[in-house]
This record gives sequence, C-alpha cells and structure tokens, in this order.
Amino acid sequence: MIDPVRWQQHSQRNFWHSALLLLGMAGFIALLGWLLAGSDGLLLLLLGGLLLWGLRRSISPLTVMQLYRARPLMPQQFPALWQLLQQLSQRAGLTQVPQLFLLPGPLLNAFAIGSQQRPLIAITEGALQQLDWRELAGVLAHEISHIRSNDLQVMALADALSRGTSLLATMGQLLLLLNLPLIMLGFASINWWAILLLLVAPTLSVLAQLALSRTREYEADLNAVQLTGDADGLASALVQIEQQQQNWLQRLLLPESVMSLPSALRTHPQTRERILRLQALKQRPWFYQHRVLPPLFHRPYD
Repeated sequence: MIDPVRWQQHSQRNFWHSALLLLGMAGFIALLGWLLAGSDGLLLLLLGGLLLWGLRRSISPLTVMQLYRARPLMPQQFPALWQLLQQLSQRAGLTQVPQLFLLPGPLLNAFAIGSQQRPLIAITEGALQQLDWRELAGVLAHEISHIRSNDLQVMALADALSRGTSLLATMGQLLLLLNLPLIMLGFASINWWAILLLLVAPTLSVLAQLALSRTREYEADLNAVQLTGDADGLASALVQIEQQQQNWLQRLLLPESVMSLPSALRTHPQTRERILRLQALKQRPWFYQHRVLPPLFHRPYD
C-alpha cells in the first residue's frame, strides 16, 4: 500500500518531533525546579514524578471505563466487529487484542486507554449506529495505531510535565509575592529572567503539549491507513464526527466557530487538514504500487 522506506522516514520525523517537544517540556519543569530549590529541587521533582507515575499505573483501565459508564462488548454480541478488531490488531502487530467497550450516547466517538499489554478501546453507541463498515474500520485502526505507537503513555507523560510546570510556576509566583515586601525594602534582590520564566513557562509547556497531541494524531491517521488500506473510510468518519460536533445552530449562525482557534491552541488538528493529508496519500504513485497489505473486506454492519 505505502512505500515502507518513505513510511519509515515519516515515522522517524514524527518520533524526533515528539521527542524534542517532550524534552522541551522536561526542560521547562527542570529549570523551574532548579530556580526554586537548586539541585535539591531537581531531586524532589524526580522522586515526585516517579511516585506519581507509579500511582497512575496502579489505576486500572477498567476503573476508567466504569467512570464513563461503559460496558464490555463480548465477541458473541458483535462477532463481525470483533473479527475486524482482531484483524486490525494482527496487522498492527499487537500481542493483545484490545478489549472492546460500549459507551452510551449518540455522539460519534472512540478512544483507547491502557497499554500494549492491556489495551482497551471504547466506542459509542452513536458510532456503531451511524458509521458504515469502512468508517468503523478507519476509527478502530486510528485507536489501534495510538496503542501500537504508545501514544497513551507519551501523552500521559506530557500531561504530567505540563501540570507539574504549572504547579511549580504557581509556587514560584506565591514565593515572589511573599518576598515582595523584602524586595521593595531592598533586603532582597530580584532576578527578572527568573520572573519571566515563571510567567511564560506554563504557557509554553501547554503549547508544546498541544503540538505533541497534534503530531500524534497525524501519525495515528496515517498509520490507520496503513492498517486498512483505505484513506477514504477514515476521512469519511472524520467528516461525520466534525459535522456532529457543530450542531445545527452553530452551522447556521457561526459556521467557522470551531475553526476560529489558532492551530497552536487546538489539541487535535483541523479536520480539513487531516482529510487533506489522508487524500494526499492517494496522489502518490507509491500508494498503489506498494500494496504490502490487502484492503480490508468491507461489508455493511449488522
């Protein structure tokens, strides 16, 4: 389907892009810790980070599903859907087929949690009812791509770094206010570069987190096409999801409202941009010349 060499080059670019963003976020929080408490601050950050990471890993993905009121879908309930999930998981090289859960509600949505060793995918009733078979394959392939690329752990780490940076910046600003009388009386000096970092570090960290999220979404889209051999299925699903997110009143009065945010402030890329990238794959000669995987068997969902 896609030239393996070109695909590997693309994956490597995305990997280094993600790595640089994570290193930048780690740099922000490390610099703040050093400014506030020197080398001891860095050590406390490391210990606190390890503790929080351990606590997070102790939370069962099943607990998260219970919070969303999701119920498990057994293979005997949806045999065709489970067959599709197994086929996609095998193509992705996963050692464990994700557990499938059903979310109540009419929204078109799906998400993955857990890890490669214990993956779970939740899909809404609205998605099962309104998406056709090709669209469902694209959506499930997108979530499986997140699992295969360990995006769940990467984004959890990015979120922890962002929250930690915000917490340290808040602590630093409080310390500044407490020492403000001493500074005004001349009993203490002030480092304006440190003050500037306290002010801008949380914003820069959040922007890096948002950029990382968009990078991982693009990567999951392209890997989904690699799994299904069908760019149109995922693109069609994205269109339906976008249309549902904009209710009829928004489309009537504010047709551009959802697209009005700058790209740097969106967790997901613009749907139009995602679709253009998917459609552009079909314009490449190697898209059809290097069909390493046959397209999935498509049939209507029962």
